Amino acid sequence: MQNEQKISGKISSALILLALTVLALSVGGCAHQEKKSVNVPAQSEAKVEQPAAQPVKPAPPPAPIVEKYALDRLKQMSDKLASSKAFTFRASSFIEVPAITGQFLTLFTESDIALQRPNKLRVDVSGDVPGFQLYFDGAKLSAFDPQKNLHSVSDPLATIDVMLDFVLTKAQINFPSADFMYSNPYAVMTKNLTHAIVVGPSMVNGVPCEHFAYMEPALNWEIWIENGPRALPLRLAMTYKQVPNFPRFMVEYKDWNLNPKLSADLFVFKAPANSKVIEFDFYQVEQKTK
Repeated sequence: MQNEQKISGKISSALILLALTVLALSVGGCAHQEKKSVNVPAQSEAKVEQPAAQPVKPAPPPAPIVEKYALDRLKQMSDKLASSKAFTFRASSFIEVPAITGQFLTLFTESDIALQRPNKLRVDVSGDVPGFQLYFDGAKLSAFDPQKNLHSVSDPLATIDVMLDFVLTKAQINFPSADFMYSNPYAVMTKNLTHAIVVGPSMVNGVPCEHFAYMEPALNWEIWIENGPRALPLRLAMTYKQVPNFPRFMVEYKDWNLNPKLSADLFVFKAPANSKVIEFDFYQVEQKTK
């Protein structure tokens, strides 16, 4: 993770930090077996026969466990967010990232999100990483690093769904809260599910909720959903299973407003006169060349 490394010409952000955690840590390896010869006395013609190796059958994966209520509540939450023409919320998160010593560090960030369907979004990130701002004005996506005075602007994008796909693929910025912003969060969140269970009642910051756990091939995740018809997400936790040391990410959501008054200017990025323009994929390309 490059949270402390100074690299000219990049946008530093909590969002990119999350992307690198998932994309840059996987390391493959192969087992090497040394062949050992058996010394046979010269006068002996006998051959030492080695017992045939018995194939080891891998343990079968656990049978899928999918509890209907765990899916029903996730669907209810999804429908609540999808039916909201606009919403705002605040997110407090932590993520584990590796230091140069190999030790995992815990970084904390705060994010403010404002969304207006079908094609406007604003994200402001602060905390243990440099501040970062994301604007989608209904036509183009802009990202701004105020500390380095750098910004990126995309080609035209039609909707929030198209914009999020661009962010996750072209820009390779990955932030888990993005699932809530799609027009159909349920379809996105259940695409690769293998398990879904009810953990039980819980509390998040004094608010009664229900705790659910889900599994995917590369990810275990949990969500805490507010009781009753509001059914809003209050906490999300993830464990990346295919990354060494299984780093964790957790975020708590608060100050939900499903009927906010949002001005059009909130989603419009006005670049400072001396801000330098860079490509969205510049940072990722730079990292791959190091």
